[in-house]
Amino acid sequence: MQQELDTIILNFDSESLFFLNLTLAVIMFGVALNITISDFLRIVKNPKSVLIGVLSQFILLPAFTFLLVTIIQPLPSIALGMFLVAACPGGNISNFMTHYAKGNAALSVSLTAISTLLAIVMTPLNFQLWSGLYGPTSNLINTISLSPLEMVKVISLLLGVPLILGMLVQNYFPKFALKTAPIFKIGSILFFIALIILALSKNIDIFKKYIHYVFIIVLVHNILALILGYSVASIAGLSKRNRRTLAIETGIQNSGLGLLLIFSFFNGLGGMAILAAFWGIWHIVSGLTIAIFWSKKRI
Repeated sequence: MQQELDTIILNFDSESLFFLNLTLAVIMFGVALNITISDFLRIVKNPKSVLIGVLSQFILLPAFTFLLVTIIQPLPSIALGMFLVAACPGGNISNFMTHYAKGNAALSVSLTAISTLLAIVMTPLNFQLWSGLYGPTSNLINTISLSPLEMVKVISLLLGVPLILGMLVQNYFPKFALKTAPIFKIGSILFFIALIILALSKNIDIFKKYIHYVFIIVLVHNILALILGYSVASIAGLSKRNRRTLAIETGIQNSGLGLLLIFSFFNGLGGMAILAAFWGIWHIVSGLTIAIFWSKKRI
């Protein structure tokens, strides 16, 4: 029965897909209202922490995901979902979680900015590389008409353009940005959660039927990402605050972007969509849990 996930297609109409695109763009714009030019200058002055974060997020996480896929050998469509989630930049709620966890909020914002820009190239590149190296997913990819260049264009429109516009507003209209940033952030996140629920409600029978195939995989994958971020920061000799930040930045992935790419380029392929959707739910639970735990601990 589980092989059906490699062929089953989830239902998500064009109108819902449009609103998902719009919501992700608005979320990114809201995040960018908190990003200033000084955040990039901070990277130039003290690049070590940011470079370690980029290494953890865009190099090590996809590589460790490949290792995990090789060990557990999930269905090809589920493996594709794992590769895509691992290739996405950090999630938009990572800044809030980092702040609550007594991490380095400034570093988190800087990583959000730089990883969002890098994702325009690194997300398609990582996905194409690692899915191509694993035989079963490589065979599945060959049956799908996938254009990496088109993926770059979509990610640029969804992440790059709203990021730049938000930063311009922050730079030229700082008072407006300060007042509206919380509204954009909270409102867009709630709207995004509503859209995920909408996507699941349209496919609730399929989701309930196959969720057990991805449940443990998502938990293990997410825990691996959190541990990886913290461990890399520890090995690099970063402070405890920065270790917490990198753990959250590596473990909280933009599964919303992944879900949108799945519906845009893979027609809602079952295993991919169910894994990305459940990751979107689970990483909020795991991120808030670890943030609450750390908030009660001394630095």
